[in-house]
Amino acid sequence: MHKSFIMSILVILIALYAAVFVVQEGRRGIVLRFGKVLRDSENKPLVYAPGLHFKIPFIETVKNLDARIQTMDNQADRFVTSEKKDLIVDSYLKWRISDFSRYYLATGGGDVSQAEILLKRKFSDRLRSEIGCLDVKEIVTDSRGRLMSDVRIALNTGTVDGKEVTTTEADNAIASAAARVARETTGKQLPVNSNSMTALGIEVMDVRIKQINLPAEVSGAIYQRMRAEREAVARRLRSQGQEEAEKLRASADYEVTRTLAAAERQARITRGEGDAESAKLFANTFSQAPEFYSFIRSLHAYEISFNNNQDIIILSPDSDFFRYMKSPHSKHDE
Repeated sequence: MHKSFIMSILVILIALYAAVFVVQEGRRGIVLRFGKVLRDSENKPLVYAPGLHFKIPFIETVKNLDARIQTMDNQADRFVTSEKKDLIVDSYLKWRISDFSRYYLATGGGDVSQAEILLKRKFSDRLRSEIGCLDVKEIVTDSRGRLMSDVRIALNTGTVDGKEVTTTEADNAIASAAARVARETTGKQLPVNSNSMTALGIEVMDVRIKQINLPAEVSGAIYQRMRAEREAVARRLRSQGQEEAEKLRASADYEVTRTLAAAERQARITRGEGDAESAKLFANTFSQAPEFYSFIRSLHAYEISFNNNQDIIILSPDSDFFRYMKSPHSKHDE
């Protein structure tokens, strides 16, 4: 009796545990009974908000859908601008589920990979169309923000500036998914553009371009051209520098020559003035004491004439050159 009571309690606890399910914050739950989705009066899948809920144990299972913002990276691809120039664009977008019942039906059971395949095709086609309307300068400068905004609006509404846009390759798959949702749902539905991601129950939150590069063959040619242009500028600057250097050297040589000539002229003037002053002094001295001046000049002549013992001077005996070497009485005696 005691064992059967314990077993009963265990069975009840297990059944209660199996009957309870919790939807975590940031997620939504969809209950399947024998593999079929539980639906409301309009035949839409029932979506369970975060919290504690109950289900029939062992009969019903729960499918969780992520309600958080998802990030989808796109592989860098080649795009053509309005100038017919190729660009390698690396981009990503952020999206979330806006209508869980529609999303579940359109993606065949909430398959994220299926949703991202459709979203990637639509995004790539729309981005290619927008880039094809702009040139390189507009893409990398002011119009880049508008480009991203137009792509996001086109993905969410299927229109740009009030005009419907179509991308046949992606729209066929999205329209097929939207038609499946319409077939499986009864009751009044809000109008949805089959060209938009709203048809899949998806909202695109943001679109961004991470990097824009030129193709390898184009960038190589551009780098070569840039290098040639820089080398031409360098040669021009070097030639201008050499020309300026020659001008400076010529100017310096001219200044040196002019300065030396002026200095030589001033030196000659100074020497001439010195010689004139010297001659004037000698003349004054000679006029005041001619005998003494004659004596000094004779001594100076003796000093210059007899530099060594080998010097020989042949003079007439009556020459006045040695008159100051003669005896002071010799003339008196004669």
